[in-house]
Amino acid sequence: MNTHTVPQRTLLLLGIAFTLTACSDQIPSSVSAASDPAPVAAKPASVAVNDNTFIASGPLVVEHQLDLLAQRDGLIAKLTADVGTRVKAGDVLAELDSRQLAADLEATRSRTTGTEAEVKSWQSESKVVDADFDRAKKLWDSQLIPLEDFEHAKYKAEQEHYEVQRAQQALAAARATQESLELELEKTKIRAPFTGIVSRRYVRDGQQVARGDRLFWITGDGPLRMRFTAPEKLFGQFRKGLEVNLTTPDLPQEEYRAKVIEVSPVIDPSSSTFEVMVQVENSRTALRPGMNSIVNLTMLR
Repeated sequence: MNTHTVPQRTLLLLGIAFTLTACSDQIPSSVSAASDPAPVAAKPASVAVNDNTFIASGPLVVEHQLDLLAQRDGLIAKLTADVGTRVKAGDVLAELDSRQLAADLEATRSRTTGTEAEVKSWQSESKVVDADFDRAKKLWDSQLIPLEDFEHAKYKAEQEHYEVQRAQQALAAARATQESLELELEKTKIRAPFTGIVSRRYVRDGQQVARGDRLFWITGDGPLRMRFTAPEKLFGQFRKGLEVNLTTPDLPQEEYRAKVIEVSPVIDPSSSTFEVMVQVENSRTALRPGMNSIVNLTMLR
């Protein structure tokens, strides 16, 4: 009994080891590579297909495209634009609660008006005192009044002039405060900086925002442009005004004309390339910012 048990166990262990070895040889490579993420290959910005044709790919962009930020703290009181809304430069997209600022501005305007009246009053008083001083001077020159009366009129005139200057400075400060409040009040109206379309809205009604918070993302309608790099050997092929063909995978049946509007005057020494920017000639097309496009150029020999 015992003489047959040991060999059977040995054979069983050998069979298991053989099975595991065979299975390990059949494990697909995707399983073994799961622990090590595969590197993502960067898509080249441009590539020369052959000796005669140059192809570059990249997204369509517009010059006017930015996040609109809050210029002051406040509470969103009103939203007048949403995603997809077409706006013109100066259109109000949202408004912050401005009741306190409006009240402060009205109080400042009242103080400014009062100070203006005070300046006019001091100026009138100064004219009266100047007339008294002129009369006193004539009387003094004729030796008809004592020196004390003449000096009293003189110092009184000087005092009135200082009072006028003080009131004028107070008026300038009041006007500066009023202008500052008017600017702050204007900041409560979120306006479109240029004509375009609202691509994103980051806020909602009643939300408290701080200075620098993103409110909207505004994108201009055009002109549509594309920037790409070309190898150094093609530096002489690109010039301003050169027309190239432009296509996009989103609209495979369409072909557009684009014109070179900018060619970098220097070569990047790290990549031996230079930058080129083209602009789609007809802005009223089905093309949209962000679309991936392809530019091809038949090179000159």
